[in-house]
This record gives sequence, C-alpha cells and structure tokens, in this order.
Amino acid sequence: MRDITLGQYVAGNSVIHKLDPRTKIAMMILYIVMTFLVKKIWFMAIPFAYLVLELILSGISLRYIVNSLKPIRFLLIFMFLLNLFFTSGEHVWLDLGFWKLTGEAVMQSCFLSVRIILLVAGASMLTLTTSPIALTDGIERLFMPLKVFHFPAHELAMMMTIALRFVPTLMDESEKIRNAQMSRGADFESGNIFKRVKSMIPILIPLFVSSFRKADELATAMESRCYHGGDGRTRLHQLRFQKTDLFAILITLLFVAVLIVTLVLFS
Repeated sequence: MRDITLGQYVAGNSVIHKLDPRTKIAMMILYIVMTFLVKKIWFMAIPFAYLVLELILSGISLRYIVNSLKPIRFLLIFMFLLNLFFTSGEHVWLDLGFWKLTGEAVMQSCFLSVRIILLVAGASMLTLTTSPIALTDGIERLFMPLKVFHFPAHELAMMMTIALRFVPTLMDESEKIRNAQMSRGADFESGNIFKRVKSMIPILIPLFVSSFRKADELATAMESRCYHGGDGRTRLHQLRFQKTDLFAILITLLFVAVLIVTLVLFS
C-alpha cells in the first residue's frame, strides 16, 4: 500500500514541473489519444518514447513509475490470462483439445497489458509533477467556458483534487491499521481467498470510520476559513502560458503526427 503513487506530488524544478497545469493536462489527453490510436504492439514504441522523454525531462525517479504499477499487477495478470483463453486465431502454438493457444492471443494479451501500463504510468506522471493546488486551478480554468451552462467547474475541480490528494493519505492510514491489527494477532496472509477477504474486515471498518472523520475535519477547516466556493475567490499564483508551454504542446503534437503517419504508412 505504501507503493501507491497516485495522487502523490514530488517537488522539483524541472522543465515539466514548471509547465502550466493546463498544458500538462492537455499533454496527458493527447498522450491518451496516442495510446488508443495504436492497434498493434509494435507502434506502442512511439507513446513509450514520449513517456521516456517526459520522464527524463521531469527528473522523476523510475522507482515512482514502477511503484505506480504494483497495485495493478494482479489486474494485468488477470487480463493477460483472460485474453489468452478467449482470443482466437489462426496460428496455433499449443493445442490441448479443449483449448488452443494462438499467436494472435499472445499478441493481444501483450498489447493490452502494455497499453494499461503506459496509461497508468502517464497518469502518474501528471500527479507526480503537478501540485494539488495547481492541478485544481488547471482543471477549473479548462472547465471555465462551461460556466455559461451553470456547470460547477470550481466544485468539480476541488472534488477531483481532494480525491487524488487523499489517496496516499488513506493508504498510509490503512497500513497503520493493518500493522496495529497484526500486533494484536490478526492474520492476513494465511488461508484461502475467502478467508483473506473476510480478514480484511478489521481493516475496512476502522478505515471507513477514519475516512468519514477526516472528511468532517476537512469540511470544518474549510468552513472556518470562510470557504464558500469559487465565487469571488482570488489566487496567489495566476496561471500564465509561457514559451515552454507552447514548445511542450508542439512536441506532443509532433509525436501524435509521427504516430498517425506511421499508422497510415505501415498499417
């Protein structure tokens, strides 16, 4: 649980850290578009190269990206095996009578696993290089045009950021509860899967109680500071686009263009 990096922010002074949060959100959207445009695993090299470039420029340790993938390792294994069993194909590698392992199934399993890994790693890069306050401001400014339709841009941005911010907090809390229960003799490792799920109840109940208590404390803190939404709210740091933001968007669009040309030429 300590390895979960979603919602964590690593302070830095890199080029990526200095970008406007709106730029980083736009880059994230274009990156997601790139990963979904790809239909074959070979072409995933282009989104992967973009991710590596962003990782180098940000100065973020590879350890954070690896840790962000640990919570989904069982999901990756499940999806990999699921596609092996339920994807048909012409090139049979292994025939057991009741099940055939095909080359197409292996390629599909690898392709989907790589796509999920790249998506999770890209999402982690956004939160690792953007502070919660900057992320809130960026999301709110992007949703600002929808205010003409009475869309609650500020409230939605605030809720999303608070949710991301409390992910590592709740993970730390659950780890403390787990250690406390183990010191009292609780066993979370032995037994079948049903027994292990049942053994999680002593963790989940205190965690829910703690979550509601933290939510109440947060609401009280916001009210004591006269928080009443985004109306009339001023900001210490105003968001402004710089030349580096333009270069970052152009480089991202260049990767998208290269990917599209590659797909057209070699698909």
